[in-house]
Amino acid sequence: MTGSTVAIIVVAAGSGTRLGEPEPKALVSIGGQTILEHALTRVFSLADAAQVIVVAPAARLDDARALALRIAGAAADHVTVVAGGDTRQQSVEAGLAVLEPTVDVVLVHDSARSFTPASQFEAVISAVRSTGGGIIPGLAVADTIKQLDWTGAVERTVDRSQLVAVQTPQGFPRAALIDAYARAAEDYTDDAAVFAAAGLPVTVVDGDPLAFKITTQWDLRRAESILGEAAPTATLRTGIGIDVHGFDAAQPLWLGGLHWPDEEGLAGHSDGDAVAHAVCDALLSAAGLGDIGGNFGTSDPRYAGAHGDVFVCATVRLVTEAGFSIENVAVQIVGNRPKIAPRRTLMEDRMSALVGSPVSVSATTTDGLGFTGRGEGVTAIATALLRR
Repeated sequence: MTGSTVAIIVVAAGSGTRLGEPEPKALVSIGGQTILEHALTRVFSLADAAQVIVVAPAARLDDARALALRIAGAAADHVTVVAGGDTRQQSVEAGLAVLEPTVDVVLVHDSARSFTPASQFEAVISAVRSTGGGIIPGLAVADTIKQLDWTGAVERTVDRSQLVAVQTPQGFPRAALIDAYARAAEDYTDDAAVFAAAGLPVTVVDGDPLAFKITTQWDLRRAESILGEAAPTATLRTGIGIDVHGFDAAQPLWLGGLHWPDEEGLAGHSDGDAVAHAVCDALLSAAGLGDIGGNFGTSDPRYAGAHGDVFVCATVRLVTEAGFSIENVAVQIVGNRPKIAPRRTLMEDRMSALVGSPVSVSATTTDGLGFTGRGEGVTAIATALLRR
């Protein structure tokens, strides 16, 4: 239980016949994400936590639950997924049946209005609390409206100044909405109609053009166009990392995630894997997340003797959580030993598996010059390319 005072019932059980897709409408993809995922992304961007109830097709309940939990992330305990009914009204009743005891405001939202901004949810919640009645967002009707007779002939022009096109989410006090549904004598097209049929007041607040409903292929193309316009330009970031370790005959050699039997090891707080550490520094540098020492300090006993793969996996997690994907990493090893060439491909495979992206490895010597040239240790230099 979440203890939330607001619940949002996301109705996603429709077949979407008019959309003409083989999948149920909520599971149709737009720009790589389903309609339901787009809707839930907006729901989970609200400032205050709410119980989120997804009403999904009974035959696709597991799919809907997996999508919802993925979007919820750390807020997964706020999500409930239930099977819908044959009608929209039955689906909403299924959502009302699993409200948590602490909820006093209920919003009902069509997943097909998947681009509804979070500000519209916030406005509806605020209006329900201030008025104590039902609240629906609406847009003024821009077109001239004609009323026809049964033959299709125009009878009159309707005064559009008193008309609005209604959207979701529609918000209500919990107790009043449940009572209205219990008293409903017929099947209505939206929740405001159920609420009004019970003699309860409904007020309109300003809607938003982005809260349009995806019903036809035309709407689907419109949604794809909006995504294309809103997609941020990808940002490439580069970083560099350098790590140096001296040889220590008392230690085993770990380099590039590989164990090197019969080779003198490298000194260090952990396993001294200069390649793994340089890769970590390059990734952290590109993401603007500091360096390996700042994130996994030598004062932390958890990392004493830890292998390089521990640091690489933790670094990859930090980088991806910061919103970056890893394009590739390149590493150059500087030193007289061990001989890299015989195991270079194996090292590339191992490091690529840890990073989750291509890692290339090369090696060189310094012709007898300096620390590495005298055979006192190994230097690794890494560069990383990230995409935000």
